[in-house]
Amino acid sequence: MHRDMLKQAVSAMRHDLRRTLLTMAGMAWGIATVVLLLSYGNGFGQAVQNIFESFGATAVAVFPGRTSQQAGGNKAGVIVRFTNDDIELLRNNVPLCRHIARMLQKDSTVQNNNRSFTFPVMGLDPSVQDIWNLDIEEGRFLNDADNLQHRLYAVLASEAREKLFSGMPALGETIRIDGVTFEVIGVGKPRMQEGDNDNNRVVYIPYNSMDVLKDRHYLDGIWLDSAGLDHEKMARTIRETLATAHNFKSDDQRAIFVLDAQKQLSQFGIIAMALKVLLAFIGTITLGIGGVGLMNIMLVSVTQRTREIGVEKALGARRHDILFQFLAEAMFITAVGGVLGILLSYAVSISVGRLTLYSAIAQHAEAGDIRLVVSPGVLLVATTILVIVGLISGMVPAMRAANLDPIEALRYE
Repeated sequence: MHRDMLKQAVSAMRHDLRRTLLTMAGMAWGIATVVLLLSYGNGFGQAVQNIFESFGATAVAVFPGRTSQQAGGNKAGVIVRFTNDDIELLRNNVPLCRHIARMLQKDSTVQNNNRSFTFPVMGLDPSVQDIWNLDIEEGRFLNDADNLQHRLYAVLASEAREKLFSGMPALGETIRIDGVTFEVIGVGKPRMQEGDNDNNRVVYIPYNSMDVLKDRHYLDGIWLDSAGLDHEKMARTIRETLATAHNFKSDDQRAIFVLDAQKQLSQFGIIAMALKVLLAFIGTITLGIGGVGLMNIMLVSVTQRTREIGVEKALGARRHDILFQFLAEAMFITAVGGVLGILLSYAVSISVGRLTLYSAIAQHAEAGDIRLVVSPGVLLVATTILVIVGLISGMVPAMRAANLDPIEALRYE
C-alpha cells in the first residue's frame, strides 16, 4: 500500500518536473549551506586547537614578579625569586603536575665560523619537550644524561640553524655561545611564529650547562603540564604553595604570574561553540527558506489536485492515506535535494581546501588555518535539521489535503 502511494507521489512530481527540480535545487542549496557552515565552525575550532597544541595545549608557565600587597610583615614591592627548592615544593604539592621543567634564558652571541647572531639561549630540563610539544627534525633533543653531566650540547630551532649554517649540515658541528663551544645534537622542526617572535630562533641547551653562561641560582621561570582536567585547581595550588614558601598572599596576582594554556584554550572553545551555534542557526534559516518554497509548491499542488483528492476519498481513501501521499511527495523532494546538497558541499569543501586564518599573521602556521572537513557529526546534525524542515514543510500541505471535504473537493473546478 505504502509503495503504491510512493509511486503515485513520484508520478505526481513527474507531472510538473520543472517545478519539482527547482524545489529540489532550493533544498539542495539549503542543506549545502548548513553543511558548509557547520564544517567552517568545526574547522575554526580545530584550527584553534592546533594552534594551542603547537605550543603545548596543557602547558602552565609560572614566572616570578613583585608583590603588590603587604603580607607577613613584609611591605609591598618585594621581588619574588624562584630557586630549585621551589621545584621540589611543586613536585610534592601539585599532584596534577605531569612534567616540570626549570628555565633560564639569556640573549647571547651565537657563532659558527664567521657567522654571528644574537639569539635567545634557553637552559631547560629535558621534560620541556613534552610540555612544549617540541618536534625534532634532525638528531635528538636534550636528555637527562646531558643535564646531569653538564654536557655542552645544543639543539637549534629551525631558523637558528638556517642562519648559522645556511643549508649546510648542522648535526655534529660546533657553535660558540658567548665564546663557549657547544656541539649541535639536534634541529627542531619549524614552529608557528608570529612577527618577531623568537620561537624559531632559539638555542636550547641543558639547564645545568647554563652555568657557563650565567648564574643558575635563581630561575627565570618554571614550566609544568597537567595530567588532569582541573586546571583552575592546579593554578590555585601553585599559587598557594609558592605563596607559603615566599611569604606573599596567594591572591596577589602580581607576585607571580601563572599562564595556563588550557584555560585560554577553554575560553577560545566557548567562542568556537558560540560560532558553531550561530552558523548552525544561519544555515537553518537558509534551509528554512528552501522549506518555505517546498511548502508553497506543495500547497499549489494540493490546490491543483483538489478534485483528484475528492475522487480518492470517494473511492475509500482514508485521511491518513492522503496525508501520507502528500507527505511522501514532500519527503522525497527533501531527500533527493538533501543528497544533492551534501554532494555539493563535498565538492565545495574539496575545491576550497584551506581557508587562511592564523597563517595570515604567523609563519609555518598552515595547521592553524581552517579546513572545511565534512565530518560524520556535521552530516548527522545537518540531516537532522533537514528532516525536521522537510517534515514541517510537508506536513502543512499534507494536512490540508487530508482535511479536504470529499464533496467540496469533487465540486472543485
